Amino acid sequence: MKFEKKQIEPGIVVLELTGRFVMGADCQKLDREVDDHAQRGQKSFILDLTAVDHVDSAAIGQIVKSYSKLKKSGGMMRLAGATGMVDGVLKLTQVHKVIEIFPTAHEAAKDFPRSA
Repeated sequence: MKFEKKQIEPGIVVLELTGRFVMGADCQKLDREVDDHAQRGQKSFILDLTAVDHVDSAAIGQIVKSYSKLKKSGGMMRLAGATGMVDGVLKLTQVHKVIEIFPTAHEAAKDFPRSA
C-alpha cells in the first residue's frame, strides 16, 4: 500500500491510500501516521480509499483502531471513495454503521466537525 497526504481544508488531513491494504507493514504505517498527526494536534482525518482494490481483516481492524484512537483523543475520522470489494467488506463487517463513508474526500470534508 502507498499513501499520499493532502490537506483539502485547514485542519483536515486526507490520506489517499493506493493498492492493497493488508496485514503487517500497511497497518503499522497507518497506525504511525495517525499517531504522528494526532501528536501534532491534527485530529481530523479522511481516509480516501478510492484507489484501494483489496483489504483484509487486519486492515479493517486497523481502520477501526485508528478511528477509536482519534475519537478518544477528541478527533474524528471519515472514510471516502470505497468501491467494489472494499465497499463490500466495510458493509459486511458493519464498519459503515460506525464510521461515516462518503463518495469522495471532498464530500467527506463538508461540515467536518473540527476538533478543539
